Amino acid sequence: MPTAAETFAGWALDLRLENVPADAQRAACRQLLDGIGCAIASARLDAVPFAIEAAARISAPEEATVLGDGHRAPAPIAALANGALVHGLDFDDTHQTALVHATAAVLPAALAVGEETGATGAEVLAAAMGGYEIVIRLGAAFPHAFHARGFHATSVCGVFASAAVAARLYGLDAAAAADAFGIAGSQAAGSLEFLNTGSNTKQLHPGLSAAAGITAARLAAAGAEGPASILEGPYGLYRSYLGEQVDPASLTAELGERWEVTRITTKPYPACQLVHASLDALATVLERIPDAAAIDTMTFTVPEGSVPIVCEPAEAKRAPRTPYEGKFSLAYCAAAIVQDRAVTIGSFTPEQLARTSVLELAARVGAVTSDFAGPPADAPGMVEVVLRDGTTLHGEVAASRGGPEDPLSDDELLEKFVANVERDGARELADAVLALAEQPSLKPIVEAAT
Repeated sequence: MPTAAETFAGWALDLRLENVPADAQRAACRQLLDGIGCAIASARLDAVPFAIEAAARISAPEEATVLGDGHRAPAPIAALANGALVHGLDFDDTHQTALVHATAAVLPAALAVGEETGATGAEVLAAAMGGYEIVIRLGAAFPHAFHARGFHATSVCGVFASAAVAARLYGLDAAAAADAFGIAGSQAAGSLEFLNTGSNTKQLHPGLSAAAGITAARLAAAGAEGPASILEGPYGLYRSYLGEQVDPASLTAELGERWEVTRITTKPYPACQLVHASLDALATVLERIPDAAAIDTMTFTVPEGSVPIVCEPAEAKRAPRTPYEGKFSLAYCAAAIVQDRAVTIGSFTPEQLARTSVLELAARVGAVTSDFAGPPADAPGMVEVVLRDGTTLHGEVAASRGGPEDPLSDDELLEKFVANVERDGARELADAVLALAEQPSLKPIVEAAT
């Protein structure tokens, strides 16, 4: 029987767009559009200057372009920078069950190797479709388990998606593509320790995994071998990282029949996905809150798995030290949405983080745990707001906005993209990405995105 890596590799190489439902293709193009918009916004706001500078120091051969910047670099280095840009504002999409930023795991390799090889838009889209299904299925096999063990699933699982995307665009055969998987497994990494320091390493994770995936495919093309049992083996991904034994057949079940790309959440807030349902619940009662000073306490009900990521340690979350730490603070995000009636990419500047009125309200935000048994990102949002006049308000939503049950409309997606890009030609760029399969090359998209 083939291993999971061999099955994934063979399927991803053989995938043909004519066999992909129109709604799945449309979903992938929507997410790629959103990812490009997030990357341009990151470049415009200088969110990850270290990634851009590092890429600029390695300029030959000039194989691919850094979005929003225009610098050209070797494909792995351009992918590193673009991965950091896509994820730099934490405004990029999330698959809630897998808890992976799917586009950040797919887009950097697809653009870099697609540009390097002169691939058509259809070829890039087909490669991306395979990458999406792989990263989501790897993360969803044990929902939230990587995060519970201190690993960033986007990075750990994303390296395999990047390797698959690169292997397809480089024209590897099935055996070499499986080797690329095995090589990628030795580079699967991404620590959540940034949560305890406010550092920005998480921004780098998708870029690092993209560069590693491309390198793995290049090594396999040159004859390097990798263990085909990298996913289910005794020292494979799941046993080594999670202490779990995985059924290979469960990872690859219904490939080409069930399209997880259609179940990706597009973020309306540039913050950790685990705060979104809570913010949506709070938004349902905002009109009944006169101002931040009118609130005595706010108490959110959250799943247990969310607590160490967005709620604790409580004192640190109530006074985030860095913009990225603010994005992982339910207390800060809740206080900001009360103060400003919105949470935007401008909500996390050092000046905004230091506002006395917001910090004073954040100090009155608490959380209790629910008995929700599913993946934390799938949990409903619930909040109790007690006003100083004794009024108690209850807000609740079944799930966060932007997900498969309540997706952003095409108009809302375009509005987000245009706001992120903030330049002339944004709508024309959006049209080109949404019609990716019709593009003879990536050149017009890359040029418009720099």
